[in-house]
Amino acid sequence: MRLLVLGGSSFVGRAVVEDGLRRGWAVTTFNRGRASWSDPNVERLLGDRLQAGDVDQLGQREWDAVVDTWSGAPRAARDSAAVLADRAQRYLYVSSESVYAPPPPVDGDESAKTVDASPDAGDGDYATMKRGAELGVTAAFGDRALLARAGTILGPHEDIGRLPWWLLRMDRGGEVLAPGPPDRPLQYIDARDLARWLLDAAGDGLAGPFNVVSRSGHATMGGLLEACGSATSSNAVLTWADPGFVQDAGIEPWSEMPIWLPPDHEYQGLHASNVERAHAAGLRCRPLDETVRDTWGWLVAIGRRAPLRPDRDPPGLDPGKERAALAAWHARDRAGL
Repeated sequence: MRLLVLGGSSFVGRAVVEDGLRRGWAVTTFNRGRASWSDPNVERLLGDRLQAGDVDQLGQREWDAVVDTWSGAPRAARDSAAVLADRAQRYLYVSSESVYAPPPPVDGDESAKTVDASPDAGDGDYATMKRGAELGVTAAFGDRALLARAGTILGPHEDIGRLPWWLLRMDRGGEVLAPGPPDRPLQYIDARDLARWLLDAAGDGLAGPFNVVSRSGHATMGGLLEACGSATSSNAVLTWADPGFVQDAGIEPWSEMPIWLPPDHEYQGLHASNVERAHAAGLRCRPLDETVRDTWGWLVAIGRRAPLRPDRDPPGLDPGKERAALAAWHARDRAGL
């Protein structure tokens, strides 16, 4: 198989490259060459997708499958797909469940309404850029295009910082504010499982949109934090606080408490989407403990400093704000509230 990965030097793209190499495929990447990681077994093509003419070199070759992880201006995905439409058999675009019109419906499947977007846009918010890219890819490839609408993506080399923040917080030890309830179901996908499913799907000729994430309840918030404590051999003590208290303390779900959303949050559908189509098509998710353990091993290897994308705000709770919230929680307990 001749695999072209648009990007391919960080997180999901890297996982796709590594999975392709394990299969013995001929892997080529196309990116700006700014990332530090590359594999000597990969052919590297350099170019900027936002520069007119740079993607034209892709149309001089033939490919069995293209994987695209683009999350910027939709016109870049549109133009790449247009150049490759007659040169590649299949185009697999790593999209997001964010494309669904807010708030995402609980148990919503791939037929749920999506945000309004244009493939010709040069900018926009994350949801409209991802949806615009979907439209551009589909216009060029039709029923040869697959749209992998991923949820929260975790695993080694994560550059958003959600799981790394929890691991580093647990490693720091002490009393940790844990957002309840502990049995809060979570949905996520390990980047390596996403990569494996994508390349299997390329071989199987799958097409159309898929919600690509674990089933709700594959993990829980309690299980996640316990796994982080185990992986780091931490002496941290979890103090579970009610969801209402966490929010009343001015702590933002998702951003300051990464991965977590209160059970009644308007975006609760992000941890309760219908994923049966992808699972029927072969999606398999490894145990939570494995994702957490491997991510910690990677963090230790790089000096416990998680690399973060420059276009995203770093997640996590300020230590002073956490201490204040814990003090307020204990004061409430003493008052019998």
